[in-house]
Amino acid sequence: MYINFDHYRAFYYVAKYGNITRAAAALMNNQPNVTRTIKLLEKELGCTLFVRSSRGVQLTPDGEKLFAHVRIAMEQLELGAEELMMDQTLQSGTVTIGASEVALRCFLLPVLKEFHQQYPKVRLRIYNYSAAEAITSLKNGIVDLSVARVPMEAAKGLSARILCHIPEVAVCGNAFRHLAQQECDLEQLTHYPIISLDANTLMYQVYSTWFASHGLRFCPEVEVTTSDQILPIAACNLGIGFVPEAFLSEAPEGSVYRLRLKEPIPVRSLCFLKRKDLPASAAGKRLEEMILSAARK
Repeated sequence: MYINFDHYRAFYYVAKYGNITRAAAALMNNQPNVTRTIKLLEKELGCTLFVRSSRGVQLTPDGEKLFAHVRIAMEQLELGAEELMMDQTLQSGTVTIGASEVALRCFLLPVLKEFHQQYPKVRLRIYNYSAAEAITSLKNGIVDLSVARVPMEAAKGLSARILCHIPEVAVCGNAFRHLAQQECDLEQLTHYPIISLDANTLMYQVYSTWFASHGLRFCPEVEVTTSDQILPIAACNLGIGFVPEAFLSEAPEGSVYRLRLKEPIPVRSLCFLKRKDLPASAAGKRLEEMILSAARK
């Protein structure tokens, strides 16, 4: 049975207030129209929903049964509309972000701090991913946006924008500090243990290609899962690693040494990624604006 939603809406407010005049005011209508709507609904349902009383109108037993269902529907609709309005004004909502540890430490954390200060009621969910995982999670709808060091060609099918470039440096611990006293070439490094992210990462592929372009094999002896593990492992004299230059400021003085290489180390770009086919929420759009603004600065 099809019944006009406006009939149920009029019924809800009349039942809620027990007064047709007050219901008409809530509906921004007039009393005769509301009365007429209730009469139409009673005719469509084949029963009496209200009886008049000295204080207005009162639900009949049939009216009570209907109101039990209509009240739930109307309250859920109003709640949904209220939540959407709060989301649009950034008084609520959630943004889910996929980010590599390099993205967090070298760019994203100050932006997230500012966003949280401006919009404390918006929840932030941050997943720490490798670059490849950041792409996959975005394509699978697990996150709303991603920030990671990703070659542009790897972001095929996504909306991608370069935020900044993250220069990397070669580092070693005390055991190999003699290398820091001279300019080294890449071939020299192949005689020492190399620390790298594991073979399933884009970083491994970048360095493997770089070594190969100089006729050398990239054969790390130590493989780790995240970039922030490389610096302390190098400090423990387990090998030579490549880390973002910004990481050096966090290393204890004298724990690691920067190597000067003849061959320039590949500079990788930090990218902002989102799906082309899904519109962002109001909170997601605002965070995107702040991320891109920080990149321009």
